[in-house]
Amino acid sequence: MGDPAMPASEKDPWNTKSKEKFETKSKSEFYDPCQEAAQRSYKCLYRNGGDKSMCGEYFQAYRDCKAAWVRDWLAVDADADGFADSR
Repeated sequence: MGDPAMPASEKDPWNTKSKEKFETKSKSEFYDPCQEAAQRSYKCLYRNGGDKSMCGEYFQAYRDCKAAWVRDWLAVDADADGFADSR
């Protein structure tokens, strides 16, 4: 199994670059800053014949990225709505 280490863009999925992409996309367009981690998970499954037990580190990297993105996105959304201080 290869190194599932996340690039810097996935350690902080709500970075300046991803925030700009998210804010400038069309309303009907989906944007996932953790797509690279998801693709690495799929590639691992493919390489290992669908054996999920071989790809746990990749799945965890994706879950960590997604959790960080959602947490950061909610914080930004709360700031925009003016509710950040009430939480």
